[in-house]
Amino acid sequence: MEMARRFFIFVFLFGSISAYAQEDINQVDAQGKRHGVWKKYFEGSKQLRYEGTFEHGKEVGIFKFYCETCKDQPMVVKDFSAKDNTATVTYFTEKGKKVSEGRMDGKLRIDEWVFFHKASEAVMSKEHYREGSLHGKKITYYPNGQITETLTYEMGSREGENLYYSPDGVLLKKLIYYHDELHGPATYYDAGGNVVIEGHYKEGKKHGLWKYYKNGEIELEERYPKPTKG
Repeated sequence: MEMARRFFIFVFLFGSISAYAQEDINQVDAQGKRHGVWKKYFEGSKQLRYEGTFEHGKEVGIFKFYCETCKDQPMVVKDFSAKDNTATVTYFTEKGKKVSEGRMDGKLRIDEWVFFHKASEAVMSKEHYREGSLHGKKITYYPNGQITETLTYEMGSREGENLYYSPDGVLLKKLIYYHDELHGPATYYDAGGNVVIEGHYKEGKKHGLWKYYKNGEIELEERYPKPTKG
């Protein structure tokens, strides 16, 4: 009899604690704003869709977002600031491989973002954003860490010098962008660093005299735009 009574008390207490814990999730404050720990599941499933903490309607701290087949591996982890609307964000594959990381202000990317090569942890590119647009230097890397390309953006528009390199660090192309179009002198090099083509672009098209080299000597010259035949 005593054993049965103790078992009843245990079940009652455990059930009360469990019910209290469930009631403590997905709550709102007096103004109807989400407050405290929230967990949402995909409809008709036990798979989490997201989990995190709100303070009177504002996300704070760590939030984890999942896909329908993610199990315990989040696809996105956001660490929200308590002071403003910014968050540090990391994206993952379903298997937990890091894809990219950076900062967001609301839904817009800001500051530096780092992207990783698919088959390794090596950095693939570093990009800078302002208000969701590429702004500043973008550097792309080979898997061996050598720079592939450097390019500068101004609010999403390619501007200024654009450099391409070989895996050994040899400069292969030197181009200029203006208002997101090739515009200005252009030089192309071979794997030994020798000039093979030089010319000029205007508003995205070849313009003026272009020279083609072989063994250091001019092999061909062409002028653009080419005259149309009457």
